[in-house]
Amino acid sequence: MRTPFARYALVGAAALSLVAGGAVVAQAALTLNPAEVTAGAYDLDSGHGKITWSVKHLGFSTYVGQFVNVKAQLTLDPANPSASTLTATIPLTDVAPNDDALKAHLQTADFFDTANHPTATFVSRSVTVDAEDANEATVVGDLTLRGVTKPVTIQVEFNQAGPAMGGGYKAGFDGEATIKRSEFGINYALPAVSDEVELHLEGEFILKQ
Repeated sequence: MRTPFARYALVGAAALSLVAGGAVVAQAALTLNPAEVTAGAYDLDSGHGKITWSVKHLGFSTYVGQFVNVKAQLTLDPANPSASTLTATIPLTDVAPNDDALKAHLQTADFFDTANHPTATFVSRSVTVDAEDANEATVVGDLTLRGVTKPVTIQVEFNQAGPAMGGGYKAGFDGEATIKRSEFGINYALPAVSDEVELHLEGEFILKQ
């Protein structure tokens, strides 16, 4: 959760952006209120959007890697959040486990079988805003991996929205989900390497002009 200092800093930044030569520039303000986000179609900034995964490894550690170069499209409707949608394409060859041998192994039929299934996809089916905290929402959708489609629930937190460095307008989110790899036919090294895979998602989405 955000600290009071972080909130004051953002409010101060917004206040500074609102006063430019004595003129009010409302569109330049950052907002922490999801109801104030600009509605429309957004594309993921792939340089600031990735999926970090972790598994329990032989009881010795929690092993962490990432998927990068993710492509995603977000349609936001702050007036009717349940009408918002999210789709994503994850290039499984762009996995970064910090180990060249493991990266090669992950491409084989033991894991992702990228010769036959080079990408995974996610398509949302519902978006439900938390009744007690409008900055949090539950996104339920279908994940397709290795040709198998299963429902996945993502807990999403809205971070902020407003002007981006270099121009444009961004909305930022974090997300958490857990899947079982065995449900997608990935059974290699079970149970020594955990069946459950924890996912942390980071996304900065740019409003299309």
